[in-house]
Amino acid sequence: MATGLKRDLGLPSVTAIAIGAMVGSGIFILPGIAFATAGPAVVIAYLIAGLLVLPAALSASEMATAMPEDGGSYVYVERGMGPLLGTIAGIGNWFMLSFKGSLALVGGVPYLVYIAPDLAEYIIFIALGLALMFTLLNIVSTKSTGSLQLAIVGIMIAAMVWFILGGYGSIIPRQTTGSFDIASEGILAATGLVFVSYAGVIKIAAVAEEVKDPGKTIPRAMIGSLLFTTALYVLIVYVAIGVVDFNAVLPESGEGAIMAFAAEEALGTFGVIAVVIAALMALASTANAGLLSASRFPFAMARDGLAPERFEAIHDKYNTPVLSIALTGGAMMVMIATLPIEDVAKLGSAFQILVFILVNLALIGFREGAVGDYDPEFVAPFYPWVQIIGMGGGLILLTQMGLIPLLGAAGISVAAALYYVVYVRDSIEREGAAREAIRRNIGDDAVKQTRELFESDSSYKVLVATTEQTSTGAKRDMVRVGSDMGRLRSTAVSVVEFLDIPHQIFAENHAKVQQTGTLEWLADIADDAPEWMPTDPEASALRTSGGVDTVEIASNTAVSYQRIDSEDHKRAIVDVATYRNYDLLLLERRADEFHRRLFGSPIEWILENTPTDVLLVEDRGFNGADEIAVVATRGAYDPLKILIADAVAEETGAEINLLQAIGKNAPETQRETLEAYHNELAALCTVPVRSTIIETDNEISGLARFAQPADLLITGVDQKGLRGRIFGRPSDQLVDSVESTAIMVQTHDGRKRGGVIKRLLMDHLFS
Repeated sequence: MATGLKRDLGLPSVTAIAIGAMVGSGIFILPGIAFATAGPAVVIAYLIAGLLVLPAALSASEMATAMPEDGGSYVYVERGMGPLLGTIAGIGNWFMLSFKGSLALVGGVPYLVYIAPDLAEYIIFIALGLALMFTLLNIVSTKSTGSLQLAIVGIMIAAMVWFILGGYGSIIPRQTTGSFDIASEGILAATGLVFVSYAGVIKIAAVAEEVKDPGKTIPRAMIGSLLFTTALYVLIVYVAIGVVDFNAVLPESGEGAIMAFAAEEALGTFGVIAVVIAALMALASTANAGLLSASRFPFAMARDGLAPERFEAIHDKYNTPVLSIALTGGAMMVMIATLPIEDVAKLGSAFQILVFILVNLALIGFREGAVGDYDPEFVAPFYPWVQIIGMGGGLILLTQMGLIPLLGAAGISVAAALYYVVYVRDSIEREGAAREAIRRNIGDDAVKQTRELFESDSSYKVLVATTEQTSTGAKRDMVRVGSDMGRLRSTAVSVVEFLDIPHQIFAENHAKVQQTGTLEWLADIADDAPEWMPTDPEASALRTSGGVDTVEIASNTAVSYQRIDSEDHKRAIVDVATYRNYDLLLLERRADEFHRRLFGSPIEWILENTPTDVLLVEDRGFNGADEIAVVATRGAYDPLKILIADAVAEETGAEINLLQAIGKNAPETQRETLEAYHNELAALCTVPVRSTIIETDNEISGLARFAQPADLLITGVDQKGLRGRIFGRPSDQLVDSVESTAIMVQTHDGRKRGGVIKRLLMDHLFS
């Protein structure tokens, strides 16, 4: 993608940017605060934090070599996890880098006051001046920014190495006792606190489009700078706590110019001057690197359509994203002048951990999504265990961060999500690699379950439950559907009429079974019954145990009849289905019952309590079929829908139409995945199958229009909820919108797996 940006940054400059983004508050402000939490074990806390950051560094290095674009972790999360999480990552990163850059500029206050107390009252003006200077420098030239960063980091490292070498001999052993004790109290909390010291390691990926030979430079710079900085942190903090008593020189909170105190003890006056200069240099480099990296997030988001187009503009003379830099620099100056930056920055520390978790997750999305043009030069080793460890470690640390930081991260995430919904969602058609991978896996799993159902040789026990209110047409349809199952597997159909009787004072808990001969409604329709309908059980020699009348209607199907009297037919139906171990229960769907949504109905009670799969049949004059429409309004097709459609189609000679809807702005990959899924289902069926995928913003009306010509509609039973009770559920609305006979399917396993998470996955990942 040609953008006008120049690849000016080599390995030294890129490494300096990474080190400069890390070595700042992490070494000059946080050691004292972390010491107050974990004591001398703060040393190993830095080591553990560095190790936990390594997975994200490896993941970011791989993705940066595959996508050397400005935007860094935002780009990876957006491409891997989709625009919503990409927006959260982009806005969150911009916000936090801007805050931390501002914090770095005012964070040198204790060090300036240490050598020049009179400057304390001017610190805000000095910080504002530095912010303006860095903003102008970033606008004029990225290359100059990289060169300045290299010089700053060089001076800083020289001073730090002098401190380590000069102070090592002055260490008091008793003060370092427990420095590497991983079981120390507060170690996890301290690790979570200093974790943000390494946040800058992946920020160099934010300027990947301006790096020379990114395939080699970025991994070397990112991983090399992390290892170097981790070692530097551990050595500096170890020497610092060894040469000075933190408890004596710092307040209880641990805040203060701790490195200045340590330098005075180890190196004397010249050492203090050198360390203070290094501290100011480090904090300045953090601000500069933060401004450079943060300004690339609005730029990258604008290029992807997630921010206004003007932030994408490149200056004709300077070849830099001027507006993005100016926005970031201006925001930093506002923060310096008006906000308690240190306190606010701490609130967002948890967000950095979330970003590292998302970066690891994004890599898994790319790997599992099998994206065609994903071809990294560097490949992270030990996949996926490294990423799993990184995400698990991050989640553990989040639990130790405290409530306020978590609320801060959640607040930023919610604000970014609202921005996405209001400004972005309707104009974006793409999706992340992980979403496509999950959709494909859902489809693969559904095909596997359907294949297993078709290939099963187990017998099937079907209960056709009728009542005095069940229409003759529905009874006829239910027996027909149950009997058709025998075309695919050995099936036993029990047609049971459940009659309500008056309440009895000494009634038993369960239903009373009355064995009968042929039911009266069978005789009423015997004259015009089709060949498949059993109407004369007395003519059959086949009998079942207990004297229940039975007729054999096909080589794999037997139908029996009986009547059951009870005081409550819905409980009797569930009792019979439960204690006689039926696999499938057929009931009549009565539209008038489904209007009683708010307080439920007998049918809904049965759906909630029966241990079997359930078919709800609504008869509208079914006399055979040329076309059977099978509709999924929630995710993949339930295998039972396909089995029933295939069985009825075999008996009627019908064609099956697999019908699903996607949004008008759905990505092409979604249609391709659905087409492949439909083709695999078609290969399992024994009758002709065609696929219809419609693009519509009104799912129900679109599906109803294409399902209307069918002679039979097969769809699902939606999960219950207050919204569905008040406004109606999609599948019920669909059935009410067509004129054909309808069968609604609820599987027992599907009902158990139902829930908010599953519905969200099905709605937003598959349908």
